[in-house]
This record gives sequence, C-alpha cells and structure tokens, in this order.
Amino acid sequence: MAARMKERFQSEITPALMQKFNYKSVMQVPRIEKVVINMGVGEATQNSKVLDAAAEDMQKIAGQKPVITRAKKSIAGFRLRENLPIGVKVTLRGDRMYYFLDKLFNISLPRVRDFRGVSSKSFDGRGNYTLGLKEQLIFPEIEYDKIDKIRGMDIVIVTTAKSDEEARELLTQLGMPFTK
Repeated sequence: MAARMKERFQSEITPALMQKFNYKSVMQVPRIEKVVINMGVGEATQNSKVLDAAAEDMQKIAGQKPVITRAKKSIAGFRLRENLPIGVKVTLRGDRMYYFLDKLFNISLPRVRDFRGVSSKSFDGRGNYTLGLKEQLIFPEIEYDKIDKIRGMDIVIVTTAKSDEEARELLTQLGMPFTK
C-alpha cells in the first residue's frame, strides 16, 4: 500500500504539481516530510495506567512505539507538575508514513460518523496540515471491546511546501478528502 502511494507520487503527482506551479526542477516539488500523531492524556496525572493504555492504542494505530510526552512547566490550576507524563506521540517517516496516510485517507476517515470531508482551513500558513480526531475507534486496529476510554488525537502532516495552496494541492493529489 505504501509503495503504491509513493510510486503514484513520483509518476503522477510530481509532474502534475510541476506543471501547475511552473517548477523548473523536480526538487522544488513539495513532498510530505513526516506525520506526527499526538494524544494528550490529561487524566494520566492521577492514574498512570491510563497512559499505558493510550500508548498501547497509539502503537496499534501507528505501527511504531510511541514516546511519552512530559509537562514543560507546572500549572497549579490543572494539578500539573513539571516533567509529569501527560501524553504520547509518534513521528512517522518513510514507508510507515505513507502506509499510515493511505490507511487514514481511504479507511479511517470514511468511518467517521456524518463524514463530509476534512476542513481545508486547517493549514498553518507554512504548508503544514493539522487534523483533530475525536476518537481512536475509527482505526480498524482498535477493537471496541478492548478500549477503556475514548480518546482523541491530533495528526500533523508536515510538508516541504512553501504555501498553503501548494500543500493543499499536494494533499488533494494524494487523496485527502477535503470538503467541497
């Protein structure tokens, strides 16, 4: 699956982007650098077993062992101390990244209830796209009976595009289901 998406990028998408944006070299064509999946687990401050369950879910989804993220500073209102574990994240590159994106675009996102496409306004101005998911159940690896709590996650797609328009075209060509 990942090889197919990578092949399609080189054979179809690169020439289309070169023609649309009048690039002189193949190296100017934007490409996806990495995908970062982040899951904040706020209740991990009271119960450390919650973080283990979140890490297990993340590993099933991404196919890679997650890193535990820690609080950068103490916030008394949230009962948070510096260096306390508060979430998990995974950075995907290469074939794992393409495999995950293919699974996300073609299998997981269509499983979202009342799905009409993702917003095309979630670009950051530098060609990176952020997508928030409300539950981890949309991924086929997660079994409904085995989860302890429904958790959301953020997915950041980092591209080498210079503008949002270039990044939007790149993701559209790859098969990202944007709203019409």
